[in-house]
Amino acid sequence: MPVPTKAIFSDIPISFTAHPITGNVKKSINRDAVKNSVRNIILTNHGERFFKPKFGGNVTSQLFENASKFTEFNTARSIRIALQNYEPRAEVINVRVDTDPDTNNLTATLKFRILNDPEPITLDVLLERIR
Repeated sequence: MPVPTKAIFSDIPISFTAHPITGNVKKSINRDAVKNSVRNIILTNHGERFFKPKFGGNVTSQLFENASKFTEFNTARSIRIALQNYEPRAEVINVRVDTDPDTNNLTATLKFRILNDPEPITLDVLLERIR
């Protein structure tokens, strides 16, 4: 679906912080809006959204697996699929996942482009086990 070159993407940030002067909820625009959306999709597990049980990347489930190249591959594939399905404003260029077996952390490095912006965006998401 073609996006007009002058399209403005806006979202409300999940923190719901108020503007210090107006008192209104701040909004994220263009690059920040899509970056926040991508991060939220990756960090959402299957079953967390009502009426959308398959929404999200479900990548935190990989934190409980043994750290290996297979885990990195599965996580990167899950991220790509989730972004293709749920974020039409972003075009994924590259997804790289690195594991740290000592701390059971995954670091996902995403490179993507917003449809109305030719400049690629790089986003690092640290996935760590909290239980």
